[in-house]
Amino acid sequence: MTNNSALEVGTLALDSVTRRIGTVMGHVGPYVQLRPPGGGLEWDASPENVQPADASDRLRKRLAERNANSVRAL
Repeated sequence: MTNNSALEVGTLALDSVTRRIGTVMGHVGPYVQLRPPGGGLEWDASPENVQPADASDRLRKRLAERNANSVRAL
């Protein structure tokens, strides 16, 4: 994606380099900051490598959240 300033905070996005899904937390310097589903440490991604998540990415996010919740319940 070439215009990632269009990715608003809260948007679910895919970092195509790491293949990780994250929520856009902000834009700092030349980077998009992403946080993994369910929390965790943010990482910086180059805007040209970040695109909005598609349906399969959203499904992966929900599955990751459910798995994290099931581990916490033990």
